[in-house]
Amino acid sequence: MTIFQERRKRFFDAMEDGVALIPSGTPALRNGDVEHPFRADSDFHFLTGMDEPDAWAVLTKSGTETTFDLYLRPFDPEQEVWMGKRTGTQGAVKVFKADHGFDIARFADDLPLILENRPVLYFAFGVNAEWDARILAVTNNLKQEARRGVAGPWKLVDPRTVTWWMRMIKTRQDLTAQQKACDVTAEAFKAAMRAVRPGIREYELAAVVEFEFARRGAKRLAFDTICAAGANAATLHYTANDAIIGERDMVLIDAGAEVGMVCADITRTFPASGRFEPAAREVHDWVLKAHAASVRAVKPGATYASVHRAGLEVLCRGLVKMNVLHGDIDQIIESAAYRPYFMHRIGHWLGLDCHDVGPYFVDNESIRLEPGMVLTIEPGLYFRNQPEVPERLRGIGVRIEDDVLVTPKGRKILTDDVPRSADDIEAFMAASSDWFKGIDPVSGR
Repeated sequence: MTIFQERRKRFFDAMEDGVALIPSGTPALRNGDVEHPFRADSDFHFLTGMDEPDAWAVLTKSGTETTFDLYLRPFDPEQEVWMGKRTGTQGAVKVFKADHGFDIARFADDLPLILENRPVLYFAFGVNAEWDARILAVTNNLKQEARRGVAGPWKLVDPRTVTWWMRMIKTRQDLTAQQKACDVTAEAFKAAMRAVRPGIREYELAAVVEFEFARRGAKRLAFDTICAAGANAATLHYTANDAIIGERDMVLIDAGAEVGMVCADITRTFPASGRFEPAAREVHDWVLKAHAASVRAVKPGATYASVHRAGLEVLCRGLVKMNVLHGDIDQIIESAAYRPYFMHRIGHWLGLDCHDVGPYFVDNESIRLEPGMVLTIEPGLYFRNQPEVPERLRGIGVRIEDDVLVTPKGRKILTDDVPRSADDIEAFMAASSDWFKGIDPVSGR
C-alpha cells in the first residue's frame, strides 16, 4: 500500500456515507498569456500524489464500499509536444491507483450522477466561486427530483475537517520527507554564510540560496526568499532584495525549500563581515535565549500558547535590559507594549504548506502538542529607525527560526545543522571557504 492509499483509507474511515470532491486547481495567468507555475492544492496532493492541474478526486463511500475516481486531462499527443507528458485516464489507474480515470471534460456533466442520492457532500466551499455555484446548483436541482426518488446531498461537510487533522500529525514517511526539505534548506543557509560579502546586492545572496535549493532537488520555493540587510531586516516580509549589503550590516535570510511538495522554513541573521558588532550581538543573544526557551517548552502535552509565552517572556526581559521598555514583565505582556518590537507569534505549523494547516486554539483553548507535530520556533526583535528606540539599536532586525518536531519524550530540531549562536556563526564564517570558488555538482551523490 502506498502512502497515498493509506491516507485515503484513513480519510474513508473518517467519512460518513457520501462523496468527497477535491480539486487540484487551475493554472492562473501571471500576465499576458504567461501562467504562474502550477502547484496542486495540498489536500489534493495529500490524498492522490498528483501534481497536475485541472483534476478532481472523487471519493465515494457507501457502507464498507469505497471508490476513488480521478477526473483529469486525457492523453493528448499534440498538447504533449507543447506542454509535456500527461498522466491520462489510464495512468490515473496505473500510476495513482484510482479505481477509474475519466476525462476532465466529463466532470461537469457527470456531477448530477456523482451527487445523486449521496447523503453527505464533502467539499471546501469558498475557494472557487464558479465551482461553488455549479455544485450548489446541481445539489438543489437534484432535490427538486424528490418525486422520482432522487435527492442531492442534504448535509455539507468541509473535507478539511478531516485532512487538516491528518496533516498535523506526521507519519514516519511524512517525517522522512520533512527532514529532506529541512536538510536541503540547511545546506543552502550554510552556503549563504560562505558566500556573503559586503558590496554584493541582497538578490545575489538570495540567488545563492535558491541555487542550492535547486541543485539539491527542490523544484520550488516554499515562499519568496527574504534576504534583508541592515535596516531592511526590521521589515518582516521584506522581499525587494535589491539593496547593497554594507560592511557593518547584519543580514537576515528567511527561506525554505519545497522538496517533494513538503516545505522547510529557516531564518538566520548573521554579519556580512563575519563579526558581530556589539549592539547586534546583544540583540542576537536575547533572541537566541528566547529561541532556546521556546524550544525547551516544546513537548507532548504542552500548549502552543505556553511555547509562545516562554519565548515572549525572554524577549520582554531583553527589551527591559536593553533599556527599550521599562516595568514589570507581566504588565509589559498584558499591555502588549512589546508589540512594536515583536509583532508576530513564536511560530507556525509546517508541512505541505509553509504556514501549514491546523488550528492553534480550539474552543478558546490553546491546542496541546502531540508527537508527530512539526512547528517553527522563530522569535525576533526588530528596531526601526524611530526616536523611541535607543540609537545604538536602530536599524537592527534579528530573527532566528528552526523547524521542530514534537517527539514522544520532547522535541527534535530538524534544522539543527545550521550555526545558530553568535560564536558558532563567527567560527563557521571564519573557517569557511569562498562559496563562489567551490561550486561542485551534487546530483547523483
